[in-house]
Amino acid sequence: MALIDRPWLASYAPGVPAEVDIPEEPASAGLYRAAERFPYRVATDFMGATTTYRALLKQVEKAAEALRRLGVVAGDRVAIVLPNCTQHVVAFYAVLRLGAVVVEHNPTYQVDELVHQLSDSGATVAICWEKAVRAVEQARPRTVLRDVIAVDLSRDLPLVKRFLLRLPVRKARATRATMRGPIPARMPRWERIVAAAPRLDPAHPAPAATDLALLQYTGGTTGVPKGAMLTHRNVVANAIQDVAWTQLSDGTETLAGALPFFHAFGINVCLVYGIRIASTLVLFPKFDADAVLDAQRKRPVTMFPGVPPMFERVAAAAERRGVGLTSIRFAISGAMALSPETARRWEALTGGLVIEGYGLTECSPLALGNPLSPARQPGTLGLPYPSTTIRVVDPEDPTVDVRPGERGELLVRGPQVFAGYWQRPEDTAAALLPGGWLRTGDIVEVDDQTGFTRLVDRIKEVIIIGGFNVYPSQVEDRVREMPGVEDVAVVGMPSGDLGEKVVAAVVMAAGATRLELEAVREWCGERLARYAIPRELVFLHELPRSQIGKVMRRVVREQLLSLAPGKSRA
Repeated sequence: MALIDRPWLASYAPGVPAEVDIPEEPASAGLYRAAERFPYRVATDFMGATTTYRALLKQVEKAAEALRRLGVVAGDRVAIVLPNCTQHVVAFYAVLRLGAVVVEHNPTYQVDELVHQLSDSGATVAICWEKAVRAVEQARPRTVLRDVIAVDLSRDLPLVKRFLLRLPVRKARATRATMRGPIPARMPRWERIVAAAPRLDPAHPAPAATDLALLQYTGGTTGVPKGAMLTHRNVVANAIQDVAWTQLSDGTETLAGALPFFHAFGINVCLVYGIRIASTLVLFPKFDADAVLDAQRKRPVTMFPGVPPMFERVAAAAERRGVGLTSIRFAISGAMALSPETARRWEALTGGLVIEGYGLTECSPLALGNPLSPARQPGTLGLPYPSTTIRVVDPEDPTVDVRPGERGELLVRGPQVFAGYWQRPEDTAAALLPGGWLRTGDIVEVDDQTGFTRLVDRIKEVIIIGGFNVYPSQVEDRVREMPGVEDVAVVGMPSGDLGEKVVAAVVMAAGATRLELEAVREWCGERLARYAIPRELVFLHELPRSQIGKVMRRVVREQLLSLAPGKSRA
């Protein structure tokens, strides 16, 4: 596709510009601006406990000073291991304000997953949910962590709910157990060090736009998790592109904060864009359709960022309970394909639009989106964002563009494209081509009349489950360690509203006894996140391999699709 040919501009919603201006400012500037313009607007609502923008900024500045007193300086990597809560927002912006680098982690990660990311990033401080402290502490000897700070999630609750948690009754004990966990006696407590700190000196230097803001771990194109380096300019650019795309008025929106904030999609739409437009974030520590509807009765949301399984489950629960969703004017769907059926059901219930977007962590993360207009096309990736250009090239030779309308690998260029992979120059060179073009690893076709892009296939073999990435090589490494396993290939198979499920195709060693699925799940559960554990087990005589001996997962998947459900090939 020629660079001067941008047919997608004609399909933009009215008022969306072709280009946007990116200010040279740090990512925290959006919070400061929102607090100045809307000091008494509710910034966060966590299970009924509200914090205004003025109060949020005060907490951020106190937290920044608390971290400074712990020795955090510009450029230091600070790990955040928290579910969605008000203190997650505080910690995120406190780290950015100091000029340090946020490294987000899934708080349900097992020790080995944390070891890799914490040691690779070189994080010196971890702000950690009490229930994740044990795993972080077990990982700590193999990292350079200097300080681990424990966060009591219940502190973000309304006072009455905090009191009820202390009652000596079964329900209170069960609820308390989901929120709190044991920590070492001398471990610093987040709420105490923040309360004791004054506000950060306003003269403390702010980071430059070119400074590193986030290290966000992703499998990229190889499946090995590595840190995508996102600068303040990358993060600000993507938020400004969101603003231009949605054209919402500042200080008017209420966003559902159900996407996990350790995920690039949640960071962008909720933590950065949501704060930049001074929206109210209704926070959920984990996604639960009934909890979303309970909150909807008290504080109706106007915008719902999510992944398709969320829309399916909220819609089903709303129909069952008779809860209205008509306050939701639009929803943004990402991370996996949105089916036309899900889109129709959601739009019938809300009366608003659901628009599908496309991105990668390396794009901060959004690069394309459907227009916020009746012209949107569910099931497509949409159109390139303002100031974003795409090419479709020969996957074998990315210097050669395919002819209009032909399928090829999608390349993206724009101000949101990352600076490279942390301490991995070879991987960076493979992903970033001359001229700033990012190889996405996805095969697409572009309508040369309208510019709408459709995903055809995925070069990458990452498995996507409910919006989370599972890296087959990690699961394979764990299964391969089981006694009696000669070889294994892990692939993603269709699984309804979750998108895909993890299936392990196993070759048993000669004379070994067949494995049971539950044994494999228990074995993997010691080191892998729950969503990465195989849900099905299939036995094969051998795995298909290329001429150089590499297992061809794509062929394995095709073989498994040809098997009848519940059958194995042995």
